[in-house]
Parts: sequence; structure tokens; C-alpha cells
Amino acid sequence: MALEKPFSDKDRFICIYPAYINSRKTIPQGRRIPQEKGVDNPTATEIRDVLQAGGFNIVLENKAYTRELFHRDQNLRGRVRVQLKNDDGSAVNDKYPNRKSVYLYVAETIPKLKTRVHASGGASSQQGGDKGKKGKKKGKR
Repeated sequence: MALEKPFSDKDRFICIYPAYINSRKTIPQGRRIPQEKGVDNPTATEIRDVLQAGGFNIVLENKAYTRELFHRDQNLRGRVRVQLKNDDGSAVNDKYPNRKSVYLYVAETIPKLKTRVHASGGASSQQGGDKGKKGKKKGKR
């Protein structure tokens, strides 16, 4: 009889790849939630930040999703492991009893991050570019 590992073991945590909640991906490309609830190009660090703030026990790993075409791109790398159940089998957080509820929580919380919220009135303006061009000539002297 094989002994099962406890739910608190890191190997029993669920995995969340950014592709699971990416609204730009299709279901065959790995999206696991409805497109309208997805996030535009999330990163593993954003997922980590949201889950840490939510009080989840997590581990960030430098792994690439197998369906990603560009495995070497560092922006696409990363997966987050999340503890979903306690050792007795009960949910760690009663609001999120299964993996899909965690996916939806992450997808609705990432757009609220400070790094995602852009100030609407802070448009940078570039000033004229013709200053200082006097005296520059092309060709021989």
C-alpha cells in the first residue's frame, strides 16, 4: 500500500500558470476560465502577490508552461503552487474550496493591483524637438 503525501506537502499544492487566466489565450492554448473573466497577460509574480495578500500558502517556481511557444522568454515563465486543502482534507479557505474558484479569485484581483492601475491624468508630454539644431551642417568644410 502506497502512502499518500499530506496536503501540506508542496507536491500536493495546485499549480497556477499565467496561461490559465490569460484572456488572450484560447482554451486549447491553456485558458481555464471564461474569456470575459480573464486577465490581459498576467505574470506569475502578479499571481503570487495576489495570493500572498489573500493569505494563501504559496510557492513560486521558475517553470515554463508546456503549451507556451517561447519557453525561454522570462516574462512567460513561472508557476505558482497553492495549498488548497489542510492535512485533514478540509479547505484552507472556505471561500475557495476548489481550484476554479482560486483561478477566478486571482483573475478578478489582478486588475486591482497598483502595478495594473494606471493614472488617467498623468499623460507625459514631449516638448518641441527643433531646439538646438542651429549650426549643424552636413558635408565637408
